[in-house]
Amino acid sequence: MVTVAAVQMISTPSVADNMDSARRLIGQAAAAGAQLVTLPEYWAIMGMRDSDKLAHAEQPGQGPIQDFMAAMARQYGIWLVGGTLPLQADQAGKVFNTTLVYDGRGQTVSRYDKIHLFGFTKGNESYDEAQTIVPGNKVGSVEAPFGRVGLSVCYDLRFPELYRAMGTCTLIVVPAAFTHTTGLAHWEVLLRARAIENQCYVLAAAQGGRHPNGRRTWGHSMLIDPWGYIKAELDEGEGVVSGIIDPEVLGGVRESLPALKHRKL
Repeated sequence: MVTVAAVQMISTPSVADNMDSARRLIGQAAAAGAQLVTLPEYWAIMGMRDSDKLAHAEQPGQGPIQDFMAAMARQYGIWLVGGTLPLQADQAGKVFNTTLVYDGRGQTVSRYDKIHLFGFTKGNESYDEAQTIVPGNKVGSVEAPFGRVGLSVCYDLRFPELYRAMGTCTLIVVPAAFTHTTGLAHWEVLLRARAIENQCYVLAAAQGGRHPNGRRTWGHSMLIDPWGYIKAELDEGEGVVSGIIDPEVLGGVRESLPALKHRKL
C-alpha cells in the first residue's frame, strides 16, 4: 500500500507567498507519510488578471518554480505532481498550462500540457482560458512505483474519452481550480464517475477559497476509491487530504465487476 496526498491552496498573485504555503503543506503531507503528493492547478500564480501568469512563464527545465518543485521532491523523497505552472509557448501572449511530475530524486519524469481549455459565461462570471493558454495535444501518464498514474487538469474532467486513452491506471490525478459555481454542481459527481468508470483511485487537488483577484474556487480536494467512495475530503481553505492506495481494493473491484474487460469500443 502507498499513501498519497492532495494539497489544497488559496493561491495569490505572489509566487513567493505561494511557495511558502506549498512548502509548508508539502512538508505536512510528507510528515504524514505521503509518498506521492499532488499540488493544485495554478498553485504558483493566481494573478489579478489572467495575463499575469505570462510574466512568470518558464522554459522547460529551468526557472524558480521548477527549481522549487524539484527541491521539494528531493528533500522529502516523494513523487510530486506539480499541479500546473506556466511554461513558455511559441505563440505570443500565451503559455502552456503544464503539469510536471518529479520522482523522489527531484528528476522530471513526465510532462502533461492541459488539453481542454475552460470557457464559461454565466451572468457576470466569465472565463476563457484560450485567451492566454495554448492547448496540449498529448495524453499524459507516468509509471510510478505502485502503478500507472494518469495526468489530467481541471476542465479535462468533463471529457471521459481522455481518461480511456490513458490506458489502465492505478491512480488518476486531477489538479484543479474549479469555480465555486461549477464545482457546487458538478465537481464531486464528475470525480466519482471517473473513478467508477475507470476502476481506479482518483486524487484531486483543488484551489479552495476566496482569492485576492475576487475569484472564488470550490475546493473539496478529495481521494476517491475505485468503487466511487470518497475516502478523504477537505471542503474549503488550505490543507492536505491523504489516504491509502490499496491494491487489494483495486483488484477486488476489477475482479468482481470486470467492466474494463467487457468494453467493446
